[in-house]
Amino acid sequence: MNIRLVNPKYWPAWAVIGTLKIIVHLPIYVQFKVANILGDLIRLIGGRRVRIANQNLRLCFPDISDSEHTALLIRVFRSFGMTIVETAYTWLRSTIDISQRFDISGEELLRAAIDEGRGVLLVGAHFGVLDIAGAILADKYDYDCIYRKSRNPVVEFLSLKKRSKLYGNVIDRSDMRKTVRLLQQGRMIWYAADQDNGRKHSVFAPFFGIPAATLNITSRLAKINDSPVVFMSHFRDEKSRRWSINLRRISAYPTSSDIKDAELMNKIIEGEIRKHPEQYLWLHRRFKTMPKGENRTYL
Repeated sequence: MNIRLVNPKYWPAWAVIGTLKIIVHLPIYVQFKVANILGDLIRLIGGRRVRIANQNLRLCFPDISDSEHTALLIRVFRSFGMTIVETAYTWLRSTIDISQRFDISGEELLRAAIDEGRGVLLVGAHFGVLDIAGAILADKYDYDCIYRKSRNPVVEFLSLKKRSKLYGNVIDRSDMRKTVRLLQQGRMIWYAADQDNGRKHSVFAPFFGIPAATLNITSRLAKINDSPVVFMSHFRDEKSRRWSINLRRISAYPTSSDIKDAELMNKIIEGEIRKHPEQYLWLHRRFKTMPKGENRTYL
């Protein structure tokens, strides 16, 4: 561990990590209850992330009533509370203890894609359960992941330490040369395709009816090695306290058009979100980059 991480300015972060380590060793039903409380606290404290989530929900679900909007916002933050607990579980405890609570569908499609020997693009989105679902699948398959570095050095240290154990290669999202090289070597690479990375690496495609800057890298990577693309979604069921991982191969992809490919990817992601809208990470600025001439979405 980097000695600078014991600096007193990082003690609050370590205190939070220590608290989470206690929480993830509690019974599952208690973890859900604590997560709901945590989500309520984050929402009530307010701040930038609450404003972003509120605006995203207004944009994407314009037809729901004010009371339905408030109820959905509450569920979004309670789900986010559980996402924090699940992520801590992934980093601080063996997932073997929870793996029996996971149901995986579509494994035969994933195995068939792997057997083609041209590498696989395992594409996901920022649903809750992200880190723990990736860890559960990594117990069964050897693959790499693309990730974004955290601005918090303590979080970065813990996440990179765990991810380096789980995945064959952990790739910084800016290192496309390494991504291409591994794909050409026949590796399976997992990443989320729902981030707004600005105009340079994106095209605009509808997402909940709104023009959204959408990564075009998926279709371009698929063309390099004619690699199959498998989409992965993952959800939790609080009542049964079970989780699901769902795998589906995207057929007739890529096409000859980056825009058509982006439209298809957004349509798939939107369809999955609508199944459990509270479990999507509405806290990030999905509509940060707007087409030229349009007003900024977030203040």
